[in-house]
Amino acid sequence: MSDSTNIKVVLSYLGLPDNYNPSPATSPVSFLTKHLQHLPQNHLSLFSTLVTPRQRSEIPAIRNRRLRYAESQPPEFSGSHAKAAWPTLWQGKFTVDLGKETAKEEQEWADKDFLDGKAKQVGKFGALLGGYEEERGAELARELRRQQREWEESLPEEDEDSDEEDGTEELETEHSEMTAAEADAVFARRVKEKFIYGLLPSVDYDKVDWDEKWEPPLNRDDEERWFDEEEESY
Repeated sequence: MSDSTNIKVVLSYLGLPDNYNPSPATSPVSFLTKHLQHLPQNHLSLFSTLVTPRQRSEIPAIRNRRLRYAESQPPEFSGSHAKAAWPTLWQGKFTVDLGKETAKEEQEWADKDFLDGKAKQVGKFGALLGGYEEERGAELARELRRQQREWEESLPEEDEDSDEEDGTEELETEHSEMTAAEADAVFARRVKEKFIYGLLPSVDYDKVDWDEKWEPPLNRDDEERWFDEEEESY
């Protein structure tokens, strides 16, 4: 089905004329801002190729849905898998063996969830999958440490005769003093922010943006307060 046909389907569903303004074809963000909550999921999905996740973040209702989803603690947003998927958002020290963490998670998944945890089918599979993830995770950890060393070596040497502070020492102190729990909290916050504003790669935004089950309650004070705080932080 062509985009023009999709547009006619949407307009017909809402009982709107073909020359309706804002046009879903030329101004999809403005159109969705007005009609997102009036359309079912199968009609909203027609906009997936018209509006990027980043552009959709301009729509308050979609930001609210993403916020609610992120606060539901989806498993893909935490743990070693998330750190491996978005290593640039991880600000903790690269001393954790991501390979062993990921391998443990994979084997636990195979043992408990894959084929209902039937031992005969998953025993060897879990061990094999865990071994593969440990090797892949170890390689990732080595790459992260290499990037960290290159970044540290690229920092300019401090002029001993200068009293000016460039903030480098303070950043290094914060980095070294950050506990594992604090690093996890910072990572979770950054993942949530990137996700809400459509900047997190390798994420299926459609399953959240077009699904009304993530629509927040009528009382949106909490959501509006969160976005107000975010705007003040920039």
